[in-house]
Amino acid sequence: MNQPSTIKYSAVSALETNKVLRNTYALLSMTLFTSALAALFAMAIGIGPMASLGMMIGAIVIVWFVLPRSINSSMGIVWTFVFTSLMGASLGPTLTYYVSLDQGPMIVMQALGMTGLIFFAMSGYVLTTKKNMSFMGGFLGAGLIVLLICMVLNIFFGTPATSLAISAAVVMLFSGFILYDTSRILRGEETNYIAATVSMYLNLFNIFVHLLHILGVMNDD
Repeated sequence: MNQPSTIKYSAVSALETNKVLRNTYALLSMTLFTSALAALFAMAIGIGPMASLGMMIGAIVIVWFVLPRSINSSMGIVWTFVFTSLMGASLGPTLTYYVSLDQGPMIVMQALGMTGLIFFAMSGYVLTTKKNMSFMGGFLGAGLIVLLICMVLNIFFGTPATSLAISAAVVMLFSGFILYDTSRILRGEETNYIAATVSMYLNLFNIFVHLLHILGVMNDD
């Protein structure tokens, strides 16, 4: 007797899930575009490392203290654009450095292309197979903590080899987060597209930055 209502509920759930997925990808594409514009502007005016650090700190404050309070309102979208613009602008000095290398523009384009390929491959896999990736949550969380500890230690005791290994591990870890976050949306565990967008943006940001480092080392004569 409950079968029709169950089918109706499943259909509504699928529609809501697809809506969250569409809104996430739409907002993500817009924030990536504005983030790229902010990075180009920061390069054009030549911001320094201290300004970059200040923007990064401002972005962290927004994502930890401002967004959680506005994430269910239209202001959440505004703060998402502010957050991603600050993150993009903070890359100004880094991108300026890589562009100044002999193969710099090619390195940046390769990093962008590879980041895009990773995103489409990971998301496409989950969207196609509909596999539940929730089992990865504990592993990814533990891996993130270990990597943060390694990064701190690398500041004081690191070598170029360990730095390269950490960057490779970051790329793999956040590729896993793309699988995990996409799966959460499909399973209806993430119903807020703003939160989903911020998570996915951070995944792509970290992958791109560390691919830059890896490619920069590989192309260093």
